[in-house]
Amino acid sequence: MYRSLTVSLVVLTGLSACAHSREPVATGPDLAPFATAPAPANARLYADCIGQAIDTGSYARAHDPSTELLVFSCSGAPARVFYDALAERSRITGSEYRLDGRTLRTTEPIQRDRFGTDSCSWDGATDWRCEISLRTGTFLTDGI
Repeated sequence: MYRSLTVSLVVLTGLSACAHSREPVATGPDLAPFATAPAPANARLYADCIGQAIDTGSYARAHDPSTELLVFSCSGAPARVFYDALAERSRITGSEYRLDGRTLRTTEPIQRDRFGTDSCSWDGATDWRCEISLRTGTFLTDGI
């Protein structure tokens, strides 16, 4: 009997320790606003390109099995300014490429393919173009 009482006490102590662990109790998501800071100067490059794309209706959907993107396309002056601003960064990071007679500069080096990258290109004469990707989630296609 003494042995079964000891075993019972050990089990109850173990259960009590589990019930009083310091692990936080699962709660809902944290809905507090997240911190922001004033936008850096390069944010204007994105805003100008996206603004032109909205004004001209130059945006489209791109997706893969796990990602939905809204891709904004701009050209002309906003694209030229963005392209020129990428020159030094592209040189340093190795994110300048030749593609179909155009020079392509991306905001980050391409790892696998261009899906989801922000980029600008130039034909060497008068045609500048940029594509800016915005990750949207499935709301983009839900139709609700």
